[in-house]
Amino acid sequence: MSPLERFSKWIKLKIYQFEVTYSVYMLTPMEKFVVYSLLFLLTSLTSIAIFLYLPHHVAFLINRAWFYAHGDSSFDATQSLLQSVAAAEKAGADAATHAAAHAAAIMREL
Repeated sequence: MSPLERFSKWIKLKIYQFEVTYSVYMLTPMEKFVVYSLLFLLTSLTSIAIFLYLPHHVAFLINRAWFYAHGDSSFDATQSLLQSVAAAEKAGADAATHAAAHAAAIMREL
């Protein structure tokens, strides 16, 4: 039996289980159409909402949890670290050692 045939048998089994569980098999064809249309509508709207809004919501929750766990000072420390590295690149090797020491101090604070 090919994988396509197994998949089609599995789908038919799931449809049969759905119809028996929720008594859809007892309805007239028009009532079945209404039930399946509502099921399709609810499923499609839910999946669209998940794909459109869930990634943004998860990112918002992660950012909020990061803020609650680390506070706003970690953002300031990161900005200070980036500025010192940029200044070190401009000033040369002598300032690079100073920036590395400054970065180590900031990382100890975090």
